[in-house]
Amino acid sequence: MGNENNYSGSCFCGAVQFTVTGEPVAMGYCHCDSCRRWSAGPVNAFTLWKPDAVRVTRGAENIGTYNKTKSSYRKWCKLCGGHIFTEHPGMGLTDVYAAVIPDLPFKPGVHVHYQESVLPIKDGVAKQKDVPKEMGGSGASVAE
Repeated sequence: MGNENNYSGSCFCGAVQFTVTGEPVAMGYCHCDSCRRWSAGPVNAFTLWKPDAVRVTRGAENIGTYNKTKSSYRKWCKLCGGHIFTEHPGMGLTDVYAAVIPDLPFKPGVHVHYQESVLPIKDGVAKQKDVPKEMGGSGASVAE
């Protein structure tokens, strides 16, 4: 593993534990209705990783999956209900929620689905109508 960073995370009760290795592909905030409802908050902080950078180290048998759509496989702990991550097969990325990786220095680079925002955040970070072109979106920006 060399000089790569390793960060540990877990679900709410700690029954499911995992590591992420290296650096995320992207970090930011999602304002879409699905992420807000799933996170039970007005915005969801994400960290996107290549799937091989995410490794469950304990409690894989306790992971439940729900996919409302083919583009998102949401994972949670079946014991405590704590949300862990979302696999996005179409993008080839896994969203590990920033809140479950306490030691990762969170440095948001983008707000996605900002047109759906219910909590405007004026932080000078780029705001996207949907997602960047590199991730299959329009790449259209919206004002803070």
